[in-house]
Amino acid sequence: MAHNKKEQALIDRVIERHGGMNLWSEVMTISMHAKTGGVALPLRFKFGALKDYQAQIRVHEPFVRITPHPKTGMQGIFSGDAVRIETENGEPVQERHQARSVFSDLRHKIWWDHLDALHFAGYALWNYLTTPFLLCRPEIQLKELPAWQENNESWQRLQATFPPDLLTHSPVQTFYFDAEGLLRRHDYTALVFGNFAKAAHYSWNHKEVNGIPFPTRRRVFPRKKDGSPLRLVTLVSIDIEAIEVEMKSNTDFLPQSTQRSQRNQSLS
Repeated sequence: MAHNKKEQALIDRVIERHGGMNLWSEVMTISMHAKTGGVALPLRFKFGALKDYQAQIRVHEPFVRITPHPKTGMQGIFSGDAVRIETENGEPVQERHQARSVFSDLRHKIWWDHLDALHFAGYALWNYLTTPFLLCRPEIQLKELPAWQENNESWQRLQATFPPDLLTHSPVQTFYFDAEGLLRRHDYTALVFGNFAKAAHYSWNHKEVNGIPFPTRRRVFPRKKDGSPLRLVTLVSIDIEAIEVEMKSNTDFLPQSTQRSQRNQSLS
């Protein structure tokens, strides 16, 4: 969908700050070591899930591999609307197709199984690690909202409307970008939990790998009616301890300084 000049200028500035579309088109996978906490998964009786894990994300298709899940010796695979658990050798253990459709029943309002947690983590990580490039998809509608003032800063906002076939938190979400063009906040409703699960997701401590900045600290809080976060409750925390970017080919198209300093860089 074509955007008006104001929206296009904003998304162009953001994409340029993240290395540009030519660079992104050369990315194959993002691999990371992360630790996740917060009350969201325990509220669905998934205690200790995704506490310390490795994730491999294919950026141009919805695919995430999480190891270990749900326990040592096993891995979880999110592949579109299908999820499966395998041994580390790839032997199937359990799988579910049309994984999103089951969240509307009563059981899912009370507790989740390992495949449910895998679906939630899979689509969320794929969305998070591919943003802001995800917003350039032609089927996503963008609308610029008035700037938001927070912590003595002014953040520009883009409201995104997602198509039904793209697995994400909710159809309408808002992304906040600082003066540098970095993502600082992301508002959505986590519909797999329910219509009440309105969230304000903060990102900071960006580190560049292969010329692309990634926020390495994320905290999700309940979002109040006035748009402010309820910081007394951390729904989800994600701390990325290390991250690597695998390219399709060599890095001849990257600036020489980027080649020298950022090839498969790990975070300290």
